[in-house]
Amino acid sequence: MGLGDSKTDAGVVDDAIVAGRIILGLKTLRDHLGCSLHEALDAYAARYEVLRRERPADFTKSHEEYWANFYS
Repeated sequence: MGLGDSKTDAGVVDDAIVAGRIILGLKTLRDHLGCSLHEALDAYAARYEVLRRERPADFTKSHEEYWANFYS
C-alpha cells in the first residue's frame, strides 16, 4: 500500500501542512503509511511541530488559528 515515491509523498504532506490542508495531509499520510486515521493524525501533528520550528516563515497563521475548527 502507498503512493510509491517517498520523496514526492513527503513533499505533498509538507506542502499540505504548511498550507493548512489538514484533510489532504491526513489522507496522504494514510495512503503512504497504510495506517489508521489516529496514527496519521499523530504523524501529521509531529511533522507540523517540526515544520513550525524549521520553517516558521512559511506559516501564515498562528498555531491557534491553524487548528481552529478542526476537531479530532
